Amino acid sequence: MTTCTALADWRRLRTSPDWAGRSVGFVPTMGALHAGHAALLARARAENDRVVLSIFVNPTQFNDPGDLARYPRPLEADLALAGPHVDAVLAPEPAAFYPDGYRYRVTENALSTTLEGAHRPGHFDGVLTIVLKLLNVVRPTRAYFGEKDWQQLALVRGLVEALLLPVEIVACATVRDPDGLALSSRNRRLSPLARERAAAFPAVLRTAASAAEAVTALREQGFDVDYVEDHDGMRLGAVRVEGVRLIDHVRL
Repeated sequence: MTTCTALADWRRLRTSPDWAGRSVGFVPTMGALHAGHAALLARARAENDRVVLSIFVNPTQFNDPGDLARYPRPLEADLALAGPHVDAVLAPEPAAFYPDGYRYRVTENALSTTLEGAHRPGHFDGVLTIVLKLLNVVRPTRAYFGEKDWQQLALVRGLVEALLLPVEIVACATVRDPDGLALSSRNRRLSPLARERAAAFPAVLRTAASAAEAVTALREQGFDVDYVEDHDGMRLGAVRVEGVRLIDHVRL
């Protein structure tokens, strides 16, 4: 496994004879890897000749500076988890991806203004901008995204279609703990008591008769609810527990 912290090093590797003509699977992440990321990497490994992982805490998708500062960055542990699956890790500093200071960005004007976008202004501009940059730099055959971030996945698919990018977006099922909570890098910030309570979030999404009923039930159980809405056969929600923001969705 080769770790590239400079884009020039990555570009030399990407154009080397050992990578020529090979299919490349790509898993973009912000680090703090868990079993859900491992599942993405394992699928990429099974379906491609080479696998690339990016670890980049993207500052432009955070509308809360405190959230950015608190985001976990266990790089050594991440590299250990990735090792069995990955040929190269791309882990540059922010300046490498934003030489323009974020003057140029990608904006979507419909889906990105709802749900997460309504509660996190500018979030999806940052997401779509960094995904476009990563796809341009990595030049993968396939890129793998988890279904937990349903809205993000839909927007990335739309980005690829709209901008005619030569990459296949592969959706992978959400990985959950035995109690049903979707795996997330943010879960490690929960206290043991809050972690136990958090399992009620997907359970309520799944069993409530309506989105409005789910909001009421979650608030009664002590969650701060940003939204619960039904879209295209999905129920999507975002809540906070102990100040930690969790998102999830279930199929209706």
